[in-house]
Amino acid sequence: MQLWHKKRSFPPQRNRQNSIQKYVPAMIFSSWLGTYADLIMVEQQMYSFPIRPFPALFSINIAFTVFLLPITTAFFLYYVEKLNTTQRFIVVLLLGFFMPLVEQLSEKVGWFNHSSEWRHLYSFFGYIFFMWLVCKFHFWYSYNNRIPRH
Repeated sequence: MQLWHKKRSFPPQRNRQNSIQKYVPAMIFSSWLGTYADLIMVEQQMYSFPIRPFPALFSINIAFTVFLLPITTAFFLYYVEKLNTTQRFIVVLLLGFFMPLVEQLSEKVGWFNHSSEWRHLYSFFGYIFFMWLVCKFHFWYSYNNRIPRH
């Protein structure tokens, strides 16, 4: 007779790996989408990245589009897939309000410069559209490949 059960504090490695893998297509999609959006906006001289890795090769900050954006996308999708449609809308709207503030902070630090024609309202709607598109892609891909939601 066993007097106690050994509780695991973490799920088995296989489950954790599968849960990360289900976000990889959306992470790649967000990286691709963010990279091309930045390339277009930098080419149009709407903004620039004064501090960026490999400035001789890239006009954009690839550290953001290749690393930070996909990682934050995975966290974002992990949380929003647990919400209903109304709650998702509210989260996306709040993040849409929050991201222009992050951009302004990035400008003060020197990581980001906007042209004089830039309006932070563009960022508000741009991030809302970006998050909506990434969510749609993730749910479409998950449904078509039968990846279970949490």
